[in-house]
Parts: sequence; structure tokens; C-alpha cells
Amino acid sequence: MPALCRDCLTTFDSEARCPQCRSPRVTRHPELFDLTIAHMDCDAFYASVEKRDNPDIADKPVIIGGGRRGVVSTACYVARIKGVKSAMPMFQALKLCPEAVVVRPNFDAYVEASKAIREMMDELTPVVEPLSLDEAFMDLTGTERLHHAPPAVMLARLINRMKDELGLTGSIGLSHNKFLAKVASDLDKPRGFSIIGKEETTAFLRPKSVRLIWGIGPAAQNSLNNAGIRTFDDLLRWDRRDLHERFGGMGERLYSLARGEDGRRISPHSPVKTLSNETTFNEDTGDVDILDGHLWRMAEKVSARAKAKDKAGRVVTLKLKTSDFKLISKRQSLHHPTQIADTVYRTARGLFDQVSGRGPFRLLGVGLSDITSNADADREGDLLDPGAQKRAQAEKAADKIREKYGKDAIIKGRALR
Repeated sequence: MPALCRDCLTTFDSEARCPQCRSPRVTRHPELFDLTIAHMDCDAFYASVEKRDNPDIADKPVIIGGGRRGVVSTACYVARIKGVKSAMPMFQALKLCPEAVVVRPNFDAYVEASKAIREMMDELTPVVEPLSLDEAFMDLTGTERLHHAPPAVMLARLINRMKDELGLTGSIGLSHNKFLAKVASDLDKPRGFSIIGKEETTAFLRPKSVRLIWGIGPAAQNSLNNAGIRTFDDLLRWDRRDLHERFGGMGERLYSLARGEDGRRISPHSPVKTLSNETTFNEDTGDVDILDGHLWRMAEKVSARAKAKDKAGRVVTLKLKTSDFKLISKRQSLHHPTQIADTVYRTARGLFDQVSGRGPFRLLGVGLSDITSNADADREGDLLDPGAQKRAQAEKAADKIREKYGKDAIIKGRALR
């Protein structure tokens, strides 16, 4: 059986250990050198970056998130063993793991590390589809001639480079389509390298829970449970028409995935759907001045992300969560797409004024959706707000000054609230 040592990259016929370096980290599979669709998922990415940059916490449980009133963004594997999970309220996480070190997210460091990993992936193949800062699909079809090595060897080399050059680890899933590659990458974390071949697809999936399907949330899970569908084996008993009648468009997808079929291509140019920023406060607040300051800072961050991606949005969204955990969501469509912070802020502030009396609030978020190119953004003034065009021009001038002298060269007074 074909085998690969993930440490020294020696390929050989199956043995207990690598014959070259005697490492036990060997991956074996009949289709090892035939598969080309991969999913790379960094291991506890945010926490790993923080541990790398601060050796004092390297051996401690680390939780990334806000203060005691916030939620967990992610946690290292030591904390996960104690039961800490992403999106868990921080107070609950600290009950499970009171010795944990809580670190506020440092997105500049995460973005920098992500860009370095992306550059490594781009060296393997031009067909890379990022899903987030810490995971991406890769299609390595046709790259063996370029690298003089099969995709499996190059993927193992990628993980070794991440460890040696960046101090970060990741797990690889290798298969014949996106769905199975993503499933495989989660089978043996951390530092895993798992394979789901064509020949074994049906046998592998049949006993597994349908929760393996990416995007199956609590509501969809309840619908499937009510239909008696808990495993892929259950799904296989349904024909295509019945699944479509019961679940609509999702039924077609379920029918295909039950058979391990996924025709989606890996696209390096997947469209951006939303740009947003939100925060959970350490203490509930209904103070309008404080909330206004947060609104402006969030509008600036959303605007900066839109400008960095050369994007604009036609819809401004506002998200609030009250002290009793009720979620409030408001949105307003604009006449023209925008990437200007002032426009995002003023629209969000108008939405906030409609619901400000329902506070105090524990969470606030601002976003842009209906994303489009910035080619037609902010071209026309607002007839109802004659000063909008001048403010937009002033903001663009301020952007140029910040680009030259730093982000703190110009700060609006409301940002200091």
C-alpha cells in the first residue's frame, strides 16, 4: 500500500515506521497519490498565534475572546479538553476552565499569519479558495508535473513549512471533492492528514451522522430528526423526489451528499457576501454616547475592510442583543452602494435611534451586505443630505493622510467615546 512519511516526505510501500527516519507519522492509503482535492485547516489558529508570540502562555490553556461578558472566539486544545467551545459565553467557559488565560483577539497578527500561509499555498497551486483566515480548499490537479511530486507529498511539505517557518500547525483532508476533503481534515486534529478515497466513500459515510454536512444548523438538524434522518444510511433510503418535496432545494443537495457526490469547483474568486464587525460589552449599557462611539468605530472597520477588498455594499445592517438575550436586527437599503464610513455610520445610527429605548444592550454590530464592486460606489450625492458628498471627499482625503502617516494620524472625536 502506498505510504508517505509526513516528517521526511519519503514515499514507500507500507511499513510500521518510515524506513528513512523511523518516524511513526506515516499516512497510508490505496489512493494516496491519486487524489487532488484538499482542505487545509489550521489547528486552533488564533490561540496558536498567541502562544507562538507569547512563550509565557505556550503550555497554558488559552481562550480567545472578550471579557467575562463576551463569548469565546476559539480556544486551544488544552481548554477544549475541559469542554470550552467556540461561541460559548465567557463566564461559562471560565467555570469549565478557571485556570485559562483569556486573550483578546489580535486580528492584525492573525491576518499577517494567514497571508503568509496563503503565499505558501499559492506556491502549490493557483486554485486556492479561502474560507476564512485559517482554512482553505486547494485543487492540485495537474501540479505533479510542476512539482515533480504528487499532491499528497506537497501537502505534507506545506504543513512542515508552516511549522518550521511560522510556528503554526494545520491538518489536511485529501479526497476527490470539496465535501469529503473538508470532512477528512477534521478526522484527526491536530496535525492530522486524513484521506477519504473514491472506493471507500459510501462505506465511510453510511454510519456517520448527517451533522457532518457543512451548514447543517440546529433548525435543519431538527427538520432531519423529525423526518427520521440521523445518519447517511437514513438518507440513502429516501429517493430524490421525496427529499425535494420534504426539504426543497436542500433535498437535492442531501441526495447528492448522501452518495458522497459534490460537483462544486474550487474557486479562487468566491464572492464576498457580507462585511461586518461586532462586539460584546463587558457590562450592559444603554448609554447613547458610549454606543454612538462604538457605532462609529465599527463603521470605520467595516469601511476599511470594504476599501481593502475594493468592495461596496448596498445594505447597511445593525445588530443588537439586549440584556435578556433578545436579538434585534435592522437593515436599510441605500440608493447606491457605499464603502464610506460616514455613510455606514449615519445609516446605522438612524437604525439605532429606532430601537435605542429597548436597551440596555450587551452586544452591538454593524455590517454591509449585498456586496458589489466599488466601481459605482458613492458616485452620486444624497439629495436629502447635501453635505454627504463633502464628507465623503473629506474621508477619502483623510484615508490618504492615514496611508502616509499612520492610522492614528486623524481620529474623529466620536471615536474617543
